[in-house]
Amino acid sequence: MDFKDIKKIVELMDEHGLSQFTLEQDETKLELKKGSDVDVSAISQLLASQPAPQYAPQYAQAPAAPAGGAAPEAAAVPAGEEVTSPMVGTFYTSPSPDADVFVKVGDKVTPDTTVCIIEAMKVMNEIKAEVTGEIVEVIAENGNAVQFGEALFRVKTS
Repeated sequence: MDFKDIKKIVELMDEHGLSQFTLEQDETKLELKKGSDVDVSAISQLLASQPAPQYAPQYAQAPAAPAGGAAPEAAAVPAGEEVTSPMVGTFYTSPSPDADVFVKVGDKVTPDTTVCIIEAMKVMNEIKAEVTGEIVEVIAENGNAVQFGEALFRVKTS
């Protein structure tokens, strides 16, 4: 195997997005690896040498009692079950910008109803309702980032 062969292999690795290649032929062994190895111990030592982040506690003030001495009412918890994000990504209400939304308030859904798409790492993931009921609220905003476990929709289950 000569330099031209190795160069051709590297070009093929680039063309096909490969980061590692191994070839064993007779007594010759060729191992190619692109990128750098992560030195976990060096990263651990670096993190250990950094001071821990300091967070100031946030204290919420209790609402003042209304005149007459009555206790304040508890905030109402919206009724219904939440459809939450199974991943981190970008939330979309329709399959494309010019298409109709998957669901809107008042629509009936079943566990297999696609309610939105979450784009993660350039992959469009269809999200199912996983419950039977009626959409009573669209919580997430189209085109915004969502986190794992974040509420996307509220469904009045039936």
